[in-house]
Amino acid sequence: MKLLATIQKVPGGLMVVPLIFGAALNTIDQLHLPWITAILQWLGAGQTDSGQYEFLRIGGFSQELFKDGALVLIALFLFCSGSQMNLRVGGKALKKGALLVTAKYLTGLAVGVGLGLMFDPIDGLLGLSTVAIIAAMTNGNGGMYAALTSQYGNRSDTGAVAILSLNDGPFFTLMSLGLLGSQFPVIAFIAVLLPIALGMLLGNLDRDIRTFLKPGEILPVPFFAFALGANMNLAAFFNPEVVGAGLLLGVMTTILTGGVGILVFRLFREPSVIAPVSEATTAGNAAGTPAAIAAAAAVAANSGMMSAAEAQSYHDLVNIATSQISIATLTTAILGPIAVMLVDRWQKRRGIDGTLEDEPHLRAGEELGTAREG
Repeated sequence: MKLLATIQKVPGGLMVVPLIFGAALNTIDQLHLPWITAILQWLGAGQTDSGQYEFLRIGGFSQELFKDGALVLIALFLFCSGSQMNLRVGGKALKKGALLVTAKYLTGLAVGVGLGLMFDPIDGLLGLSTVAIIAAMTNGNGGMYAALTSQYGNRSDTGAVAILSLNDGPFFTLMSLGLLGSQFPVIAFIAVLLPIALGMLLGNLDRDIRTFLKPGEILPVPFFAFALGANMNLAAFFNPEVVGAGLLLGVMTTILTGGVGILVFRLFREPSVIAPVSEATTAGNAAGTPAAIAAAAAVAANSGMMSAAEAQSYHDLVNIATSQISIATLTTAILGPIAVMLVDRWQKRRGIDGTLEDEPHLRAGEELGTAREG
């Protein structure tokens, strides 16, 4: 059976498919069907705190991995992702990466703040929270970016992915909420950043460690996706408001972050704009951000810097925000490649080949090589 190949055909499949599967099993679990309860009692399973029997709460390694392990697995993912952040990138790739990260982050922040002020930061337009907006719009799909720029872009476009790794994880969203007035203690930022920072340090000190940890960018994703889904109800994915909000979030990500990225590249005299359009997506791992923010809010509440009510509000939006971001991931996975192909055709009609570096000496060298081949 080609299960993995089938899952990977779905946009963001390694994140979305396990998430939905986990939600489906949890939905069945929460029905507390008599025949399932009878089997669990016969097997000797213990009751939950609510006095029910649930097959996702049987204790031991199974419960820790499939029900309660999301935050640990997300932390492992962040550690491994940090190890792939190569600090030894070329000047051109560094410039483009910095422009892309800045443009994408400020766009997501502006939209999140704007809609939060116009509607509500927790339950805004179509139920979109500021957390969901910033998490989805500031974290691009690195794998898709690399694939699109390797086909339609040039070497420095693809090299910028090393800098784009900075937007993996919840840090930018946490920083944004701090700027917007939520009181997170310094230790909450350290708690989020430490796995990324340690991974980055080890990965840059030893190339072998970076190679060893590289599978960790992918391997934990379906596991923490399932654990996140195992705390959700499948009905959330069939809620018209959630679907509508996720679709809107995906469209805004493609159009707004791509559009602002194009303007920034033009401002800095970059002829090709393939890179910003390729980055106008939502990463599947962004769905883990709401849970990480809720954990940071719990730390803030325990330290007295945030009220218990505010921390609870972050906890309450985890499921709906996760669902919305998952739908946005699917949406941008479809819209992103289409947008890149359209921009590539538009550029070529104006004599711009996105696969060529724009430095005069490189362009001259490529043209000379072509002439010699002729």
